[in-house]
Amino acid sequence: MPAASVIRIGAGCGMSDDRIPPAVELIERGDLDYICCECLAERTIARESLDRARNPARGYTPSLLERMEAILPPALARGVRIVSNMGAANPRGAARAVLDAAPGWGCKDVACAVVLGDDVTETVRGLPGLPILEDGTPLESILPRMASANAYLGADVVAAGLATGAEVVITGRVADPSLFLGPMLHAFGWDYDDWARLAAGTLAGHLLECTGQLTGGCFADPGMKDVEDLAGLGYPFVDVDAAGAITLGKTPGSGGRLDQATCTEQILYEIHDPAAYITPDCVLDITGVSFRQEATDRVAVLGAAARPRTPTYKVVVGYFDGYVGAGEMGYAGPNAVARARLAGEVVRERLRRRGFAYSELRCDLIGMTSLHGDDGRPKPEPYEVRLRVAARADNRRAAEAVGAEVRALHMQGPGMAGGGVNLGAREVLAVKSVLLDRTLVRPEILLEGGR
Repeated sequence: MPAASVIRIGAGCGMSDDRIPPAVELIERGDLDYICCECLAERTIARESLDRARNPARGYTPSLLERMEAILPPALARGVRIVSNMGAANPRGAARAVLDAAPGWGCKDVACAVVLGDDVTETVRGLPGLPILEDGTPLESILPRMASANAYLGADVVAAGLATGAEVVITGRVADPSLFLGPMLHAFGWDYDDWARLAAGTLAGHLLECTGQLTGGCFADPGMKDVEDLAGLGYPFVDVDAAGAITLGKTPGSGGRLDQATCTEQILYEIHDPAAYITPDCVLDITGVSFRQEATDRVAVLGAAARPRTPTYKVVVGYFDGYVGAGEMGYAGPNAVARARLAGEVVRERLRRRGFAYSELRCDLIGMTSLHGDDGRPKPEPYEVRLRVAARADNRRAAEAVGAEVRALHMQGPGMAGGGVNLGAREVLAVKSVLLDRTLVRPEILLEGGR
C-alpha cells in the first residue's frame, strides 16, 4: 500500500472529563483519518492505580466506556482510527472492557492494540538513589509512600500499535504530543531520527493536546477577546503531509475561533523552556515558530526545530502525601466580610485548642482572597461572601476535624451563616519526577479482539 500523502488527525479529548459531543461532531463532520484522545493528568495514573488495587479489572480512565460508546460507532463507520491513553494504569483491562461492550454499541470484530511497559514501579523501587527532579532529594525519601511510577513513552510505541492494523490503540502513560506524532510516523514511515519532521509533528501534537484550548477555550474574554458561539466550541484537527507541513483547522460549522491569537496562547501552554521542550521523541525548539492565517479557522504552522531525544525517560512518581480537610460557610448582609473573617479565626483557634497540628492551614474568602491571598489593600465590600477553611495534615482525624468545626459554625459561630458545606477529608496523591535510563524501559504491544 502506498504511503499517504496527507493525513488529518483530530483532537477528541484533552482531559479525563473533557466534553464528549464535540469529539463526535469532529468525527462526523471533520473527514478525519485518526482521532487522538488525551486523558491523563499528572496524578491520574496514581489515582487509577489505587482503583486497580481495589479491583484488578479496573484502573483505566473512568469515562472510558461513556466516551468510547459515543465515538467508536461513528469512527468505525468512517474509517477513523482511535488512539488514546485512556488505559491509564490498566491498558489491557481498558481494551477488554471496550471489546466486551462494543457489540452492544453495534461494533463487531473490533481490534485493540494495547501498549504496555510504561509502568516502571518495580524498576524504580530498586533504584532508591535516583534524584527527584523537583528538589534533588533521593527517591528513597518517598519510596515508602509510593503508589505508582510511570514513564512517559513516545510516539514510536503508538506507531507500533497502529502497525498491527487495529482500529483502536490504547496506551497507558504516553506523552501528550506523542499520541499525535504516532499516527504520522505510521502513515508516512518517517525516520525516527528525522528531527525536522519530528519537530513539526511534536508541535502539532502540543497544539492539539488540549482540544478546545486551541479554538477559543481558556481564551475568551468578553469585549477583549471575543469568541463566537463558545457554547458550541469545536475541536481542532491538523492536516499533515509527508514532508511535515502542518495546517490547523476545526470542525466545520462549529463555534469558537482558530487564528494566530489562539495558537500563540496555546503554544506557550506548559512550555518551560521554549528552546528546549523535552519530549520522549525529541527536544523541541519553538523559538522560530510562526503562524500564518490561511483562511477562516485555517492556520499554517511554520518554523519548528528539534534536537535529538534525551537518553532518559521522564518518570512521574505518585505517592501519598497526607490528607486535606476542608469546609465552607456562607455569610450575607451588612458586615458579612467581618463575620466571615471572625468565623475563620474561631475555627483556627478551636482546632488549636483541640491539639491538632497542620503543616498548612488557610482561611480564604472566596471571591476576595482565595486565589491571590490577602494583600492588605482595600477591596469593595461584597454583600455576601463565602468562607473556606482548608488544612493539610498527616492523619485523617485531624483533617476531618476541619470540616466538622466549620459545620459547627451554623450554631456556634458569628450570626447569619448559611449554605455550609462540610467537604470532609481526602487523601492527597502528590507527584514528583525522576529520570530513568531508556534501556530500563521495555514497551510491549499486545493485540486484543479482532476476527
